[in-house]
Amino acid sequence: MDFIKELENELVETNSLPDFGSGDTITVSYKIKEGNKERIQQFQGVVLQRKGSGATETFTIRKMSGNVGVERIFPMNSPFIESIKVNKSGKVRRARIFYFRERTGKSARIKEKRSFA
Repeated sequence: MDFIKELENELVETNSLPDFGSGDTITVSYKIKEGNKERIQQFQGVVLQRKGSGATETFTIRKMSGNVGVERIFPMNSPFIESIKVNKSGKVRRARIFYFRERTGKSARIKEKRSFA
């Protein structure tokens, strides 16, 4: 089992991404190929979860588009991720905040973590 993990770590290029967790509001710059053109699309939302480890780690982001909730799962080591910017650090008590899906209005707010730097 260790051999497989070591082989995965050698083959997969890891991106240097900022440290973030569930409850944080982030903006992901993602490369999209349309035919022979390539463009960068911004996806801004709240991180619901981080899942997995090593080469198979993913994170889920949720945003509201109009009145419809849109969720997207990104692999951490994807070559299509250009950059990730942490806009706000959220103060949540859980690693996976799926209860956030049912919330709207004031109850959908997440308190901001205060940093003393």
